[in-house]
Amino acid sequence: MSNIREAVMDLERHTAEQGWDRPLGLYALVPTAELLKAEPALADLLGIGSPADPDELTPVEQEPLPDGLPLEEALGRILWPEGVAGCALVMERLVVKGSDETLAAGEDPSASGRETEEIRMVAGVMRDGSRHCAMRMRSHDSEAEVLNGADLIPALTSALALTLDLEEPEQG
Repeated sequence: MSNIREAVMDLERHTAEQGWDRPLGLYALVPTAELLKAEPALADLLGIGSPADPDELTPVEQEPLPDGLPLEEALGRILWPEGVAGCALVMERLVVKGSDETLAAGEDPSASGRETEEIRMVAGVMRDGSRHCAMRMRSHDSEAEVLNGADLIPALTSALALTLDLEEPEQG
């Protein structure tokens, strides 16, 4: 079993340290032990002094997704190589309070009169099918109030699973 929960929560904490209003981030999740075997110099850079836990994952940030392309379409163009054990996405969105509806990029929430909440979502999926998500609301910006769970953001984890060429279970 992978350490997807730990990888997602570490990414969430790292992103929180950078503050809000950050661009979307896409990450390959690679086993740390394999990464260090391929790139031994990284051990010093990452501050790893002993052999890594075989289940430990290292997020490797990818190039930004193309501008002007809807997220679903951009993700649909990605297929990770075999050496990538999983992937994760970090993004901020405005959601309509009391619903799971997100506003489109650039949509003015005051124009519709709907009350919104800014959230940061981190979702990760592994090739073994395991997944985990974390969500932080800007109005409750503390580590103690981060929501997390495997099925917290199912549409996002399903989209990420497709980049790993995983079959999604039938909903029903």
